[in-house]
Amino acid sequence: MTEFERRFDELIQEQLTRRRLLRRGAAGALSMSAIAYLAACGSDETSKPKGASEKTIPKGKVAKTMTFANWPLYIDVDEKTKGHPTLDEFQKKYGTKTKYVEEINDNVEFFGKVRQEYAQGNSGGRDLHVVTDWMCARMKRLGYVQKLDKSEMPNVTKNIEDSVAHPDFDPNRELSVPWQSGQVLIIYRADKAGKAGPANANELIEDKKLKGKVTFLTEMRDSVGSVLLADGIKPEDATKDQCLQAIDKLEKAAKDGQIRRFTGNEYTRDISKGDSYAILGWSGDAVQLTAQGTKVKYRFPDVGYMVFTDSMQIPVGAPHAFTAEKYMNFVYDPEVQAKITAYVNYVPPVKGTKDVLQQSDPEIASNQLIFPDLSKSHNLKTFSPKDEAEIDEAFQRAIGA
Repeated sequence: MTEFERRFDELIQEQLTRRRLLRRGAAGALSMSAIAYLAACGSDETSKPKGASEKTIPKGKVAKTMTFANWPLYIDVDEKTKGHPTLDEFQKKYGTKTKYVEEINDNVEFFGKVRQEYAQGNSGGRDLHVVTDWMCARMKRLGYVQKLDKSEMPNVTKNIEDSVAHPDFDPNRELSVPWQSGQVLIIYRADKAGKAGPANANELIEDKKLKGKVTFLTEMRDSVGSVLLADGIKPEDATKDQCLQAIDKLEKAAKDGQIRRFTGNEYTRDISKGDSYAILGWSGDAVQLTAQGTKVKYRFPDVGYMVFTDSMQIPVGAPHAFTAEKYMNFVYDPEVQAKITAYVNYVPPVKGTKDVLQQSDPEIASNQLIFPDLSKSHNLKTFSPKDEAEIDEAFQRAIGA
């Protein structure tokens, strides 16, 4: 093992991010049985949880405690004390001590863990959880989350970034508030794939010089969405048939040997060693890979790029729902958000964050992975549970899962 490979392995252990943990689990998470399970759950919309209500969360008093379920390494951390400075600030302002639980490693896994409790109107003591928007849509559909009182969250109303303010599953963000976002990029070896690198997903598929040295992602929304964009189709407007056609293209490229495999974040080792020349990958990994002074580079696809957004929700039965709303509002203060962004290095959903960081940390403020051109970002359309299951099943077959 070379010195670079040894150090790279160390960095993977030291810099294990929330998105890496998600993607590592995602490779096997959507097995055929899991898809069928989730489809069944998603289509059972006739029976709402006990205590479910269309009314907004009632006003009340700020509680002394609150429980926040989140992903590992997805909030600011004091490296000396291992505490969370912004949670300490929240306690200082409101008197609320937050029990911060890093219990979410995968959307599917978390859903399976909480489904029975949430279906009974019991939050399991959680006041707040963070899941990816497609799972937020499922939580909403099943009646597992509460409607927010936006009058208690003026910072959210004022400061939410336009690009994440109106998703199709929750157009007015009445049941979810964005936490962080990230992007799907093309990561490549400049010594093998050219200085500029492949411009989009179709070039990854069609450039014969890259045959057998290309990887796509096991996350359906990211790979399929990237192909749709390359074909001139906005993922937000895509039909089921268009998604299935994109999957057919990926399957053919895999059978022809153009795509060597579909991966989670294990692509980092492949491209650093030269086993892959060009890949579809995530922004958090791109930062680490290019920071090592290697020939690995990244670029945004010229046709636009896919993004993921993770959002906060308040589950039914949350014992301190009013306090959770106060916390949502608190992190939408740009001064607070800047501290979270400086640590997690994902795209903040709060207007004014960049302005704060330009004063406190200009290097982060100038990072295009943290502050990209969001006018070119896209999300895959939210499909019905039946169509979603059909698309997921086709994708799993295509990637050989």
